[in-house]
Amino acid sequence: MHTVANSERLNFRLMSSDDESILWELDQDPAVMKYINGGIPTSREALRSIYLPRLNQYTDPLKGWGMWATSLLESDVFVGWILVRPMAFFTDYPETHHLELGWRFQQAAWGKGYATEAAKAVISSFIRSIDFNNQQTKKLFSALAVPENLASIKIMKKLGMTYVKTALHRDPLGDEVALYYQLELSE
Repeated sequence: MHTVANSERLNFRLMSSDDESILWELDQDPAVMKYINGGIPTSREALRSIYLPRLNQYTDPLKGWGMWATSLLESDVFVGWILVRPMAFFTDYPETHHLELGWRFQQAAWGKGYATEAAKAVISSFIRSIDFNNQQTKKLFSALAVPENLASIKIMKKLGMTYVKTALHRDPLGDEVALYYQLELSE
């Protein structure tokens, strides 16, 4: 089973459908949802019928794919999550060696470096599991954000990601123009 070691201030665990309540609470803040859907809180029905089934589709504990709950080490208070799944997962051609990295954090956690710290911890966990002598296991991480989401773009840059393109991101839940940033893992 893939694990993510504690960082300086955070601990991590793979999320499941049992986390419905904390996922719903996070998505009730219009500021958190601003760049996801224009600030509309997620309904319980949408969470149960769309988002949790999607989470179940891409979660793979052995590979580390899924949403990693991020909590404060000192209090175990949930502050957000880090997503890891193959790019283009919901298409006929998911890219298993090219992983999408995403995040969503409570507004109270913004500006404290938690998202960057959590993303670095998750990336480090994948670096530890790579056989760099085997080209088949070389991994790329990509992240995307709408152009107006300057905070997420700043996090991508702090992670050492570089801008790749602006393109239409296709998703069964809706297409949108996004900036793509990428990081190639190396020894």
